[in-house]
Amino acid sequence: MESESKIVEFLGLHFSVTNMIVTASACVIVFLVAFICTRNMKLKPTGKQNFIEWIADFSGNIVSSAMPERVGNRFKLLAFTLIMFIFVSNQMGLVFVLSIDDYQFWKSPTADPIVTLSLAFMVILLTHYFGVQEQGFKDYFLNSYIRPVPFLFPVKVLEEFTNTLTLALRLFGNIYAGEILLGLIAQLANSHGLFTWIVGVPLEIVWQAFSVFIGSIQAFVFTTLTMVYISHKVEGEENEKKEEIAKNVGVAE
Repeated sequence: MESESKIVEFLGLHFSVTNMIVTASACVIVFLVAFICTRNMKLKPTGKQNFIEWIADFSGNIVSSAMPERVGNRFKLLAFTLIMFIFVSNQMGLVFVLSIDDYQFWKSPTADPIVTLSLAFMVILLTHYFGVQEQGFKDYFLNSYIRPVPFLFPVKVLEEFTNTLTLALRLFGNIYAGEILLGLIAQLANSHGLFTWIVGVPLEIVWQAFSVFIGSIQAFVFTTLTMVYISHKVEGEENEKKEEIAKNVGVAE
Protein backbone atom coordinates (compact mmCIF):
# COMPACT_ATOMS: atom_id res chain seq x y z
CA MET A 1 0.00 0.00 0.00
CA GLU A 2 2.91 2.36 0.62
CA SER A 3 4.42 1.75 -2.82
CA GLU A 4 4.41 4.48 -5.45
CA SER A 5 4.61 4.43 -9.23
CA LYS A 6 7.95 4.51 -11.01
CA ILE A 7 8.34 7.83 -12.86
CA VAL A 8 10.72 8.43 -15.76
CA GLU A 9 11.50 11.71 -17.53
CA PHE A 10 11.66 12.05 -21.32
CA LEU A 11 12.08 15.36 -23.17
CA GLY A 12 11.08 17.25 -20.05
CA LEU A 13 7.89 15.23 -19.58
CA HIS A 14 7.24 12.79 -16.75
CA PHE A 15 5.77 9.36 -17.48
CA SER A 16 4.53 6.71 -15.08
CA VAL A 17 6.12 3.36 -15.93
CA THR A 18 3.41 1.62 -13.92
CA ASN A 19 0.60 3.25 -15.89
CA MET A 20 2.28 2.42 -19.19
CA ILE A 21 2.76 -1.23 -18.22
CA VAL A 22 -0.74 -1.85 -16.88
CA THR A 23 -2.53 0.15 -19.60
CA ALA A 24 -0.64 -1.69 -22.34
CA SER A 25 -1.39 -4.98 -20.55
CA ALA A 26 -5.10 -4.16 -20.44
CA CYS A 27 -5.06 -3.43 -24.19
CA VAL A 28 -3.30 -6.74 -24.87
CA ILE A 29 -5.77 -8.69 -22.70
CA VAL A 30 -8.77 -7.12 -24.46
CA PHE A 31 -7.24 -7.82 -27.86
CA LEU A 32 -6.49 -11.45 -26.97
CA VAL A 33 -10.00 -12.03 -25.60
CA ALA A 34 -11.57 -10.55 -28.74
CA PHE A 35 -9.15 -12.41 -31.03
CA ILE A 36 -9.59 -15.80 -29.37
CA CYS A 37 -13.38 -15.52 -29.08
CA THR A 38 -13.85 -14.55 -32.73
CA ARG A 39 -11.80 -17.35 -34.27
CA ASN A 40 -13.78 -19.90 -36.31
CA MET A 41 -17.10 -18.15 -35.87
CA LYS A 42 -20.23 -20.15 -36.76
CA LEU A 43 -23.83 -19.34 -37.64
CA LYS A 44 -24.91 -21.19 -34.51
CA PRO A 45 -22.63 -19.77 -31.80
CA THR A 46 -21.29 -21.88 -28.96
CA GLY A 47 -18.89 -21.37 -26.05
CA LYS A 48 -16.49 -18.47 -26.52
CA GLN A 49 -18.45 -17.08 -29.48
CA ASN A 50 -21.54 -16.89 -27.27
CA PHE A 51 -19.52 -14.89 -24.74
CA ILE A 52 -18.22 -12.29 -27.18
CA GLU A 53 -21.61 -11.96 -28.89
CA TRP A 54 -23.27 -11.42 -25.52
CA ILE A 55 -20.86 -8.56 -24.79
CA ALA A 56 -21.48 -7.11 -28.27
CA ASP A 57 -25.26 -7.30 -27.75
CA PHE A 58 -24.98 -5.81 -24.26
CA SER A 59 -22.88 -2.85 -25.42
CA GLY A 60 -25.14 -2.45 -28.45
CA ASN A 61 -28.16 -2.20 -26.15
CA ILE A 62 -26.40 0.57 -24.22
CA VAL A 63 -26.06 2.53 -27.46
CA SER A 64 -29.66 1.82 -28.49
CA SER A 65 -30.96 3.08 -25.16
CA ALA A 66 -29.06 6.36 -25.56
CA MET A 67 -29.79 7.26 -29.19
CA PRO A 68 -31.82 6.16 -32.24
CA GLU A 69 -30.61 3.14 -34.21
CA ARG A 70 -29.95 5.29 -37.29
CA VAL A 71 -27.49 7.45 -35.38
CA GLY A 72 -26.15 4.87 -32.93
CA ASN A 73 -25.02 2.07 -35.25
CA ARG A 74 -21.61 3.64 -35.85
CA PHE A 75 -20.94 3.96 -32.11
CA LYS A 76 -21.48 0.32 -31.18
CA LEU A 77 -17.85 -0.64 -31.72
CA LEU A 78 -16.76 2.28 -29.52
CA ALA A 79 -19.13 1.12 -26.76
CA PHE A 80 -17.88 -2.46 -27.08
CA THR A 81 -14.24 -1.36 -26.84
CA LEU A 82 -14.87 0.95 -23.89
CA ILE A 83 -16.78 -1.54 -21.78
CA MET A 84 -14.23 -4.29 -22.45
CA PHE A 85 -11.20 -2.11 -21.72
CA ILE A 86 -12.63 -0.51 -18.57
CA PHE A 87 -13.91 -3.81 -17.19
CA VAL A 88 -10.53 -5.50 -17.67
CA SER A 89 -8.70 -2.46 -16.26
CA ASN A 90 -10.94 -2.43 -13.19
CA GLN A 91 -10.20 -6.08 -12.38
CA MET A 92 -6.43 -6.17 -12.92
CA GLY A 93 -5.52 -4.98 -9.43
CA LEU A 94 -7.81 -7.58 -7.83
CA VAL A 95 -5.71 -10.49 -9.08
CA PHE A 96 -2.42 -9.41 -7.53
CA VAL A 97 -0.21 -6.38 -6.94
CA LEU A 98 3.48 -6.26 -7.78
CA SER A 99 5.92 -4.01 -5.92
CA ILE A 100 9.70 -3.97 -6.41
CA ASP A 101 12.00 -1.77 -4.32
CA ASP A 102 9.05 0.28 -3.02
CA TYR A 103 7.78 0.89 -6.58
CA GLN A 104 4.48 -0.57 -7.69
CA PHE A 105 4.49 -2.14 -11.15
CA TRP A 106 1.06 -3.79 -11.29
CA LYS A 107 -2.35 -2.45 -10.29
CA SER A 108 -5.65 -1.51 -11.92
CA PRO A 109 -4.99 1.29 -14.45
CA THR A 110 -8.28 2.90 -13.45
CA ALA A 111 -7.06 3.20 -9.84
CA ASP A 112 -4.96 6.14 -11.04
CA PRO A 113 -6.66 9.53 -11.60
CA ILE A 114 -4.36 10.35 -14.54
CA VAL A 115 -5.67 7.33 -16.47
CA THR A 116 -9.34 8.00 -15.72
CA LEU A 117 -8.97 11.71 -16.50
CA SER A 118 -7.32 10.79 -19.80
CA LEU A 119 -10.20 8.45 -20.63
CA ALA A 120 -12.78 11.09 -19.71
CA PHE A 121 -10.96 13.79 -21.68
CA MET A 122 -10.83 11.48 -24.70
CA VAL A 123 -14.57 10.87 -24.41
CA ILE A 124 -15.40 14.59 -24.22
CA LEU A 125 -13.18 15.32 -27.24
CA LEU A 126 -14.95 12.56 -29.16
CA THR A 127 -18.35 14.03 -28.34
CA HIS A 128 -17.26 17.37 -29.82
CA TYR A 129 -15.74 15.68 -32.87
CA PHE A 130 -18.85 13.63 -33.63
CA GLY A 131 -21.07 16.66 -32.98
CA VAL A 132 -19.17 18.80 -35.48
CA GLN A 133 -19.05 15.90 -37.95
CA GLU A 134 -22.82 15.42 -37.75
CA GLN A 135 -23.98 19.06 -37.72
CA GLY A 136 -21.13 21.20 -38.99
CA PHE A 137 -19.19 23.56 -36.74
CA LYS A 138 -21.63 26.50 -36.84
CA ASP A 139 -24.80 24.52 -36.15
CA TYR A 140 -23.03 22.41 -33.54
CA PHE A 141 -21.85 25.48 -31.65
CA LEU A 142 -25.26 27.14 -31.80
CA ASN A 143 -27.20 24.01 -30.81
CA SER A 144 -24.82 23.08 -28.00
CA TYR A 145 -24.11 26.44 -26.39
CA ILE A 146 -26.44 29.20 -27.66
CA ARG A 147 -29.86 27.70 -28.32
CA PRO A 148 -32.45 27.92 -26.87
CA VAL A 149 -31.23 30.26 -24.08
CA PRO A 150 -28.09 32.28 -25.03
CA PHE A 151 -27.32 33.58 -21.53
CA LEU A 152 -26.72 29.98 -20.34
CA PHE A 153 -23.54 29.85 -22.44
CA PRO A 154 -21.15 30.10 -19.41
CA VAL A 155 -23.08 27.35 -17.63
CA LYS A 156 -22.86 25.05 -20.66
CA VAL A 157 -19.10 25.67 -20.97
CA LEU A 158 -18.66 24.91 -17.27
CA GLU A 159 -20.71 21.75 -17.77
CA GLU A 160 -18.07 20.40 -20.16
CA PHE A 161 -15.47 20.58 -17.37
CA THR A 162 -17.77 19.10 -14.74
CA ASN A 163 -18.72 16.23 -17.06
CA THR A 164 -15.04 15.42 -17.55
CA LEU A 165 -14.29 15.53 -13.82
CA THR A 166 -17.32 13.53 -12.69
CA LEU A 167 -16.81 10.90 -15.39
CA ALA A 168 -13.17 10.45 -14.36
CA LEU A 169 -13.39 10.76 -10.59
CA ARG A 170 -16.39 8.45 -10.22
CA LEU A 171 -14.46 5.65 -11.90
CA PHE A 172 -11.19 6.40 -10.10
CA GLY A 173 -12.78 6.73 -6.65
CA ASN A 174 -14.60 3.41 -6.79
CA ILE A 175 -11.66 1.38 -8.07
CA TYR A 176 -9.02 3.07 -5.89
CA ALA A 177 -11.13 2.68 -2.75
CA GLY A 178 -11.67 -1.01 -3.52
CA GLU A 179 -7.94 -1.68 -3.85
CA ILE A 180 -7.13 0.30 -0.69
CA LEU A 181 -9.65 -1.74 1.30
CA LEU A 182 -8.28 -5.00 -0.11
CA GLY A 183 -4.83 -3.94 1.06
CA LEU A 184 -6.13 -3.04 4.51
CA ILE A 185 -7.92 -6.37 4.85
CA ALA A 186 -4.75 -8.21 3.77
CA GLN A 187 -2.77 -6.31 6.41
CA LEU A 188 -5.39 -7.24 9.00
CA ALA A 189 -5.18 -10.92 8.04
CA ASN A 190 -1.40 -10.92 8.54
CA SER A 191 -1.26 -8.75 11.65
CA HIS A 192 -1.97 -11.00 14.64
CA GLY A 193 -1.51 -14.59 13.62
CA LEU A 194 -4.07 -17.34 13.14
CA PHE A 195 -7.14 -15.55 14.53
CA THR A 196 -6.93 -12.52 12.25
CA TRP A 197 -6.01 -14.80 9.34
CA ILE A 198 -9.20 -16.84 9.87
CA VAL A 199 -11.25 -13.63 9.94
CA GLY A 200 -9.33 -11.80 7.21
CA VAL A 201 -9.22 -14.44 4.47
CA PRO A 202 -13.03 -14.88 4.12
CA LEU A 203 -13.43 -11.11 4.35
CA GLU A 204 -10.85 -10.67 1.58
CA ILE A 205 -12.68 -13.15 -0.66
CA VAL A 206 -16.03 -11.44 -0.06
CA TRP A 207 -14.61 -8.01 -0.75
CA GLN A 208 -12.88 -9.22 -3.92
CA ALA A 209 -16.22 -10.55 -5.19
CA PHE A 210 -17.87 -7.25 -4.33
CA SER A 211 -15.05 -5.38 -6.10
CA VAL A 212 -15.62 -7.44 -9.25
CA PHE A 213 -19.27 -6.38 -9.12
CA ILE A 214 -18.36 -2.71 -8.55
CA GLY A 215 -15.84 -2.84 -11.41
CA SER A 216 -18.51 -4.25 -13.72
CA ILE A 217 -21.01 -1.57 -12.72
CA GLN A 218 -18.46 1.20 -13.23
CA ALA A 219 -17.60 -0.08 -16.72
CA PHE A 220 -21.32 -0.05 -17.53
CA VAL A 221 -21.83 3.45 -16.07
CA PHE A 222 -18.82 4.94 -17.89
CA THR A 223 -19.91 3.46 -21.23
CA THR A 224 -23.53 4.52 -20.75
CA LEU A 225 -22.59 8.11 -19.88
CA THR A 226 -20.26 8.23 -22.88
CA MET A 227 -23.10 7.25 -25.21
CA VAL A 228 -25.45 9.74 -23.53
CA TYR A 229 -22.92 12.57 -23.96
CA ILE A 230 -22.41 11.64 -27.62
CA SER A 231 -26.16 11.48 -28.25
CA HIS A 232 -26.60 15.00 -26.84
CA LYS A 233 -24.02 16.32 -29.30
CA VAL A 234 -24.99 14.46 -32.48
CA GLU A 235 -28.77 14.87 -32.06
CA GLY A 236 -28.79 18.61 -31.49
CA GLU A 237 -30.07 19.41 -34.97
CA GLU A 238 -32.58 16.57 -34.91
CA ASN A 239 -33.97 17.69 -31.53
CA GLU A 240 -34.34 21.23 -32.83
CA LYS A 241 -36.31 20.00 -35.84
CA LYS A 242 -38.55 17.94 -33.56
CA GLU A 243 -39.26 21.03 -31.45
CA GLU A 244 -40.11 23.08 -34.58
CA ILE A 245 -42.43 20.34 -35.85
CA ALA A 246 -44.11 20.13 -32.45
CA LYS A 247 -44.66 23.92 -32.45
CA ASN A 248 -46.05 23.85 -36.01
CA VAL A 249 -48.41 21.05 -35.11
CA GLY A 250 -49.57 23.01 -32.07
CA VAL A 251 -50.24 26.13 -34.21
CA ALA A 252 -52.13 24.07 -36.80
CA GLU A 253 -54.35 22.60 -34.12
